[in-house]
Amino acid sequence: MMLIKKYILPALGFAAFGMAGCSASGDNPGVEYAPQMYHSVAYAPLTQIQDEEAGGWLSNREDGKGEFYNSNPNNPDSINMRVPPANTVKRTSTGMLPYRMPVDEYDRAGVEVINPFEVTDEFIAEGKILYTKFCQQCHGENGQAAGKVGEVFLGVPAYNVGRVAEITEGNIYHTITLGRGRMGAHGSQIQPEDRWKIVSFVQTLQKQ
Repeated sequence: MMLIKKYILPALGFAAFGMAGCSASGDNPGVEYAPQMYHSVAYAPLTQIQDEEAGGWLSNREDGKGEFYNSNPNNPDSINMRVPPANTVKRTSTGMLPYRMPVDEYDRAGVEVINPFEVTDEFIAEGKILYTKFCQQCHGENGQAAGKVGEVFLGVPAYNVGRVAEITEGNIYHTITLGRGRMGAHGSQIQPEDRWKIVSFVQTLQKQ
């Protein structure tokens, strides 16, 4: 009897408490396993938990707020994401603006879009590395449409033949960024500076 009172009943009580805590209803999510996997310790710009007691029963924060509290007191209204200054446009690390030319202005891009970087041997060499990573599968190692994908999906042109040998750096950059024909857009995958490196390498393949 003593064994039951001393060990079994408390164990059953803790088990019942734990099972009750797992149930979720209304605004109560229940007990979360490894909550740090769901709630960022750092300020997360797309979350805003202003309840200072949120998750407080687990908290070990120095400021005494709940573990899930996620608001930046240094910003107006404790928001985590700051609004950019009015009339500003985000630039890349080298100061480049986003490419804004419409997809159907391929011919205009061929005239107006100019490489802003100095083309050196190192610049072209870096372009070759990027070309191998992003382009070789279709266009082939030497730009002869001999890539494994190009062999299956016919219609990939060789760089040094016909009209393709004469297209400008602006045409190539526009195509890499927004796509053309069966080639998909790669603007979301390749940084602007890296696109220009690929363009410079492709131009060497045009002259083969």
